[in-house]
Amino acid sequence: MGFRFWRRIRLAPGVTLNLSKSGASLSFGGRGARFTVGPRGRRVTIGIPGTGLYYTTSLSGGRSRRGKKSSDSVPPLPTVRPEDRLTLGFFKRLVTPDDEEAFVDGCRELVRGNESAALEHLTKAAHLADGAYLAGFLALKRGQLADAEKYLSIAASKHTQLGRYFSKYRISATMSIPITDEVCAHVGPDLKGVLLGLVELYQRQKRWRDAGACLERLRRLDPYDVVVKLSLAELLLDARPSDRRVCRKVVQLAEGIENETPLHTALLLYKAKALRCLGLVEAARQTLTKALRRKKGRSEELLRALRYERALVYDALGQHGRARRELEKIFAEDPDFEDVATRLGV
Repeated sequence: MGFRFWRRIRLAPGVTLNLSKSGASLSFGGRGARFTVGPRGRRVTIGIPGTGLYYTTSLSGGRSRRGKKSSDSVPPLPTVRPEDRLTLGFFKRLVTPDDEEAFVDGCRELVRGNESAALEHLTKAAHLADGAYLAGFLALKRGQLADAEKYLSIAASKHTQLGRYFSKYRISATMSIPITDEVCAHVGPDLKGVLLGLVELYQRQKRWRDAGACLERLRRLDPYDVVVKLSLAELLLDARPSDRRVCRKVVQLAEGIENETPLHTALLLYKAKALRCLGLVEAARQTLTKALRRKKGRSEELLRALRYERALVYDALGQHGRARRELEKIFAEDPDFEDVATRLGV
């Protein structure tokens, strides 16, 4: 019987360092989907926070298949204190370039929980792709949006160099980004991660056109990525909820989608919203029935959002009694959900 050693060290609010026999990872944010780059290859794990259900897929460009030895495989890391692993010795500092030294010092300060000091070091390494990546996400986390845009833009322009220093110091860095109210994604140091970071930044600034441009670029990288489709659907309906052209595009984004994972369920929700906006209320009802057919692994918040949308569809179909009963059930569970109390007149 084998066993796995795994340890999580809380570094600061929303920042953890994960250590295992196969490597280490530096993580920002909470639970949800996770993008991991490490000795075992590149994987994307996606899910709804709190449900315990995750969807994992391996990405191309990883290391050799399981069971096949590779001459360039990374040896296991010793489980030493993270600050010791990120400390350059005196003689090594003599031959280490200043920008790389600043990158290492920034990572070490993150481990210690000193965000301000970490950002100060990382800004000195911001012309390195990995330094800009960390500086950008750290500035975004601290609400310094102008700085975050500057650094993430540098990382995007140098995306072919991303991961070089993370690999050198055996660190896997992941950042947590909200996709919708119900779904988070964790992204790594690559172009996809940087672009999703820029999308989050532009959405905070209500720069819908810039956010849309980033998402369209992501779609060109992978037209079938459900995270990108969901993010784009949410962005389009938030920016222009009554625009029929936008609603048609959202329906197209959900074309052929089956209710496989919570992410697919959330995309079906946005499809139903778009169909209702287009006046295709019976099609919207059928879409919601399909989405609600699977409840296992779906968060209560996501299921409640689906039922709320179904109540609006019932109302549009003239089934006012069914609509009210649905809203009353939602109110009993969560009186502050959306505008349920107002619709019920309570």
